Amino acid sequence: MQVSQDTTIYSEAPLQLLLFIDGRPKSRQQIQRIRGYLKELQATYDFELQIIDVGQQPYLAEHFKLVATPALIKIQPEPRQILAGSNIVTQLKIWWPRWQTAVESYLKSHTNLQSTEEDSCAEAIVLPKSKSSSIRSVAVSTELIRLSDEIFRLKQEKEKLEEELQFKDRVIAMLAHDLRNPLTAVAIAIDTLKSNYNSEKGVFHRLAPKMVMHLFKQSHNQTQTMNSMIADLLQVGRSKDRQLTIQPQKLEIGKLCLDILGEFSDRCTSKLLTVEKDIPEDLPSVYADTERIRQVLINLVDNAVKYTPEGGTIKISILHRTTQKIQCSIGDTGPGIPEDNRERIFENRFRLERDKKKDGYGIGLSLCQRIIQTHYGQIWVENAPNGGALFHFTLPVYPN
Repeated sequence: MQVSQDTTIYSEAPLQLLLFIDGRPKSRQQIQRIRGYLKELQATYDFELQIIDVGQQPYLAEHFKLVATPALIKIQPEPRQILAGSNIVTQLKIWWPRWQTAVESYLKSHTNLQSTEEDSCAEAIVLPKSKSSSIRSVAVSTELIRLSDEIFRLKQEKEKLEEELQFKDRVIAMLAHDLRNPLTAVAIAIDTLKSNYNSEKGVFHRLAPKMVMHLFKQSHNQTQTMNSMIADLLQVGRSKDRQLTIQPQKLEIGKLCLDILGEFSDRCTSKLLTVEKDIPEDLPSVYADTERIRQVLINLVDNAVKYTPEGGTIKISILHRTTQKIQCSIGDTGPGIPEDNRERIFENRFRLERDKKKDGYGIGLSLCQRIIQTHYGQIWVENAPNGGALFHFTLPVYPN
């Protein structure tokens, strides 16, 4: 009997067996019984036994579709047979005589075939007396399976990296485009203030105080927009599985919503949009990270302004739902969200087919979801009664 854990050997043994084992302590006694019984047969029968640890060679276990170990497999002569369970020795006692009969038939047919080949043609190449082990063939097949899986994995990784590079190029192009407008607005505001500033008197001439404040506000709002865009990209560039860090504190959510709407006032005016507000004065404070919630509101309001046609309506409302939660809602009169995509729009980089040609990265709503979930809240979307999309999210009330 030949015993080995090397699956690359050659053998002339007519009976070839594989014993699959694992490292569990409770299976050691059973394995010892199997090997002990086979050792008793060693003096009488010529066979090869190969021990295979499934922890070291999982592909062989997968190749034979094993569901449990230990397992004893007869791979030669054919047909293949698998003995498994807690009574392998008992099964061996039953099957061993049958296996020996199969071995005798195999040897007889093999000898007859070789004699026929030798007699049929003196110039024919005689079959070699030794042949490669069936175990060798199994090992080669298994290695091919492993290599195929590795090639498939590398191909997937390559496609993912190519997708990442394409996304990076697209983001850089869109970011350059998107930053141009707020940068231009800031530059115009600063140039106007600079050209009308009298440094000797420390005053602005030819500019009314109201216009000066408007230009300062315009510069502030546009820089906030750029900061939000860059923050979104930096955040999405980090590992998806990494937990967002937040610094929750007492936050007046109503005031923050009004501030955000003020930052979008010029865009709303240019599109002749009506802005409706339903923000109660007696709202409780929420327990949230101000800058993170600002990101959420800017993303949702920006989408509402972007997708609402000229002359449309944007509405923002806040509801004190329970003693523990408030609900903030941002609605528009745009095209709405198809029902079968209401979950997918929160996936990273997902964009509706109709929006592929619009500016955007497909990351804003994904980031919003991560932020709200980190606050132990929920975010979802539905179609508004009068058309358009209606986004909702919840936040915890600040404990008294």
